[in-house]
Amino acid sequence: MKRCENMKITTRASGILLPIFSLPSNYGIGTFGKEAFDFVDVLNKSKQKYWQILPLCPTSFGDSPYQSFSTFAGNPYFIDLDLLIEKNLITKEQCDSLDFGSNEEYIDYEKMYCARYSILRIAYNNSHHKQAREYTSFVEQNGEWLNNYCLYMALKQRFNGASWLEWDKDIKLRKPNEMEKYRIELAEEIDFHSFLQYCFFEQWFALKKYANQNGVKIIGDLPIYVAMDSADAWANPELFQFDEMLRPKMVAGVPPDCFSQLGQLWGNPLYDWKINKSEKYNWWIRRIGAVAKLYDKVRIDHFRGFAEYWAIPFDNADARNGIWCKGPGYDLFKEVKKKLGDVDIIAEDLGVQTHGLKILLKKCGYPGMKVLQFGFSNMQDSEHLPHNYTKNCIAYTGTHDNTTTFDWYDNLMPDDKMFANIYCRISSDNPILDIIKTVFGSVANLVIIPFHDFLQLGAEARINTPATIGENWKWRFKKGQISDFTQNELAKLTNIYFRD
Repeated sequence: MKRCENMKITTRASGILLPIFSLPSNYGIGTFGKEAFDFVDVLNKSKQKYWQILPLCPTSFGDSPYQSFSTFAGNPYFIDLDLLIEKNLITKEQCDSLDFGSNEEYIDYEKMYCARYSILRIAYNNSHHKQAREYTSFVEQNGEWLNNYCLYMALKQRFNGASWLEWDKDIKLRKPNEMEKYRIELAEEIDFHSFLQYCFFEQWFALKKYANQNGVKIIGDLPIYVAMDSADAWANPELFQFDEMLRPKMVAGVPPDCFSQLGQLWGNPLYDWKINKSEKYNWWIRRIGAVAKLYDKVRIDHFRGFAEYWAIPFDNADARNGIWCKGPGYDLFKEVKKKLGDVDIIAEDLGVQTHGLKILLKKCGYPGMKVLQFGFSNMQDSEHLPHNYTKNCIAYTGTHDNTTTFDWYDNLMPDDKMFANIYCRISSDNPILDIIKTVFGSVANLVIIPFHDFLQLGAEARINTPATIGENWKWRFKKGQISDFTQNELAKLTNIYFRD
């Protein structure tokens, strides 16, 4: 398609949502290796300017990237083994001897845990990282969080995987003598986890550099909460709503909604915002500053929690009996701007648009999110229908919490499907492409489409079903599944709607 250069609207762009773990690889899970670099090439050929990923933190209970052992650390699963083979730290034969799971479309996390750490220990034993200037520099630059995280992981192994809430009292309370004792006793295990973080960040920044050099920016994801079972909560208990025995008073979640009649009981510790404010939000400044270095844009999950948050008594079985409490509001982000400058932030503002949330978004100026799938319900008008979009928003067909658009469309109620057919000018030949066109044609400055929607996959490719545990965060696309036709169609859409 040929057009005049002076017609090009440079603020319009588009991109793809795909978690790192959903990439193909030979060893059970997506990594920062060749397939990730190849995917950057796909984005470049398809004229996409953004790659949105999910949190890169090490996963804990339920394998969710939103429940991590550390908000600062990286997931060792994403360390590419072929790159370690190239460094002669491990051999291909050693990798091939391990069972990472046999299904190339789904991750087997139990096998992943056993095999991954086994081969990474071999790499550690063969490394000479302690003599490397780059490693020494990495440790010095990341001292506080790295020391806490590595000691935490070593202690978890020492206490048979238990959360810090169940450790011996003196180390649970971080008594200086106990801290020093365990640093000496667990020195090698601590160094092992430090080595893994060094490998992780070395590989990640190489991938990010390649993406940026090829015109692709990375949108990362920052969960609002940290996990209870985390180095963050253990090392900074004063920042959370804990009692004198460091037990949580209230925990995080959301009230009943369209996803769950019982609400969602996430169980994360809640922040003591008065204490955070008295410390000038220093921990938050460090946290947001860290992700601002990792990514080009930062999507903050559950942004509403900064305006008001749902607090659930710790011993409750579900989320129904919580109460709404006031968050820090603009005060936090005023401090972020003062200390860090203009961090490029996307506010995940899905759900009920309260007055407090609207005021906060207006003060911050951050773009919110619109999801087309939410727009077709009972034939009513909705903020998620493109005619109501503004330029300062990020438009999606669906997110990682939605089913695929193919499955969603296939299961629409008859009246809603009729409305969608008319609204999106859907033909019988390719309804999903017509739905994607509708989002691409909106006024939203940025459009992000989950990759499974471009592949037109069904429910088997769903990434997460909220309020469920066990079958989430597993889907991977297969090698060879991206055709030249798919890339060309995407590039064509990008041209037509002036998003390149």
